Amino acid sequence: MYETNYHRAGSVAEAADLMGKSDDGKILGGGQTLLPTMKQRLAAPSDLVDVTKIADLNGISEGSGSISIGAATTHAEVASSGVVKEKLPSLASLASGIGDPAVRHMGTLGGSIANNDPAADYPAALVALGATVVTSKRELSAEDFFIGMFDTALDEDEIVVSVSFPIVEKGAYAKYPNPASRYAMAGVFVARHSDGSVRVAVTGAGHYGVFRVSGMESALASNWSPDAVADIKVDAGSMLHDIHGSSAYRANLVTVMAKRAVSAAS
Repeated sequence: MYETNYHRAGSVAEAADLMGKSDDGKILGGGQTLLPTMKQRLAAPSDLVDVTKIADLNGISEGSGSISIGAATTHAEVASSGVVKEKLPSLASLASGIGDPAVRHMGTLGGSIANNDPAADYPAALVALGATVVTSKRELSAEDFFIGMFDTALDEDEIVVSVSFPIVEKGAYAKYPNPASRYAMAGVFVARHSDGSVRVAVTGAGHYGVFRVSGMESALASNWSPDAVADIKVDAGSMLHDIHGSSAYRANLVTVMAKRAVSAAS
């Protein structure tokens, strides 16, 4: 690893100030991606700003028709939260399937979405549930927040504070995990909202990260059943292709995972 300056911020404002003053600062949450990248000398930030002890970034609370989760809240805390399991069991289930126990007890919600790995699980939940990302500067809808592979709308000195998830009528997440990494080769989150609208979001499969499948959304709005999406295919040309699976394979997985998610939500 290269030499770096470590800071433990006591507030969101202090963390933003430290980031603004650094030459090439990085926010440190669970460090599940950043630290291995630094160890491989693929990243050499001038400063690390640790935000894990900031009270405003921790915790889970229920509001009127929504659940707010602090950015420094770990996957394990989301998975075990009584209020999340009661009000948004689909989100608790998703969190319980991220990585392994070590990753779940260190990795954070804010770190996951800020990194925006194309195979991460949370982006599908945020987009399908219509979540709002609250930062140190503004509020962003999930679809405005995620721009592309490993890219978000965050400014250099902007910090994710929390995410607000609307409580939906039905929801479920199904993924086909890589057996080694547990990352999604294709993960589909389906959600039916209180106004009757449906959102279907896919992670792990697309060239540009999380995306919605409008054909599945329309079909499920009329007929909430696995059969409604059984014959709907996504364009293989827009899918990832690597040693783990071809683009055609991933395209087929999207349909299979969508059927499983609808079945689970039913």
